[in-house]
Amino acid sequence: MNILLRRCHLLRFGLCLLFLAASAAAHAQVVQSVDSIGITVSNIQRSLDFYTKILPFESVSDVEVIGEAYEHLMGVFGLRMRVVRLRLGREFIELMQFLAPRGRPIPVDSRSNDRWFQHIAIIVSDMEKAYAHLRTHNVEHASTGPQRLPDWNPNAGGIKAFYFRDPDGNHLEVLQFPPDKGDPRWHAKSPLFLGIDHTAIVVADTETSLKFYRDTLGLRIGGESENYGPEQERLNNVFGARLRITALRASAGPGVELLEYLAPRTGRPMPIDTKANDLWHWQVNFRAADTDAAAAAVRSGRYDYVSSGVIALPDAAFGLHRAFMGRDPDGHAVTFIER
Repeated sequence: MNILLRRCHLLRFGLCLLFLAASAAAHAQVVQSVDSIGITVSNIQRSLDFYTKILPFESVSDVEVIGEAYEHLMGVFGLRMRVVRLRLGREFIELMQFLAPRGRPIPVDSRSNDRWFQHIAIIVSDMEKAYAHLRTHNVEHASTGPQRLPDWNPNAGGIKAFYFRDPDGNHLEVLQFPPDKGDPRWHAKSPLFLGIDHTAIVVADTETSLKFYRDTLGLRIGGESENYGPEQERLNNVFGARLRITALRASAGPGVELLEYLAPRTGRPMPIDTKANDLWHWQVNFRAADTDAAAAAVRSGRYDYVSSGVIALPDAAFGLHRAFMGRDPDGHAVTFIER
C-alpha cells in the first residue's frame, strides 16, 4: 500500500511538473517581440514636425481609420483616427491622433512619479552634442540638464541621461551608455541619434508588475538597479527620488522598463476612466503568435480589457490582421497584434 501511495504521489508530482512546463511554454509564446510604442497626440502635423525635424525619425506609413472594428479595438466610440508609423534605427513608434472624439490633455501638474508616466529612451552617441541640438530647437526641459549617474551604482554608473518633452508634454529621454553597458550597437560613434532602447513605465509594485510582464507575457529580466541621489532627483525632477528599476526584454524590439518609486510614494494612480484618446495614453504594441492566446492570458490573470475581445480588422490599411488591447496592473495599455 505504501509503495502504491508513493507511486501516486510521484505521478501527481510528475503531472504538476508537466502542467507547469506547459504553462511556462504557453507564457513564453504570448509575446514574440515589441513591435512599436504608441503615443496619442493632439495635432499630428505638429508632432511630425517635432519627431522628424528636431528628432530624426522617418515616416513609414500614414493611415486614417474609422469604423466599428477600430472602435471596439481602442475602446473609443465614434472614433476617426490617424496613425503615422515612424522609425528610428531599428525601432518604431506610432503617433495616434483622434480626429474624433477629442481626448483630455495631460494634467499640467504631472510629475515623473505619477503612474500614467511613460517615456521612450532614445540612445545617442554623444550626450553633449544631443543636448546642444535640443537646446538649439528650444525643447522643453523635464530634467534640469543632462545627468551622469554616479559610479558607486554598478548597474547604472556612467550612464548619461536627460528628460525633455514633446509638443503635447509627453516625456522623452535621450540616453548615452558608457562602454561597459548597453547593447554593443549603442556604442556606435554615429549617427547622433541611434535608436530606442526601451520604454519606461511607472508602477506601484514591481512584483505585481512582474507577474504580468514576466509570468503572464513571457518577457525576461535583462537587468535591475536601485537609483537614488541628487543626479537621479534632477533627472526625474522629483525631490528625494529613489527608484527600483527592472528592465524587461522580449526576443526583439525595445525593452519595457519598470520604474517603482520607493520614495517619494506620492505618485498618483492612472485615472480609472482613461481612454485611448486621452493625451497621457501610451501603449506598448506586442507582436503575438496568437492573439486569442494573448487575450486568454490577460483574462486568466483578471487583468483589465480595453477591447471588447480579439478584433478582426476589416482591411490592411492599419497593417494589422487581428488585435486586442488590455491593461497592466497599473492601467498602462498593452496591445497584442498579428500583422
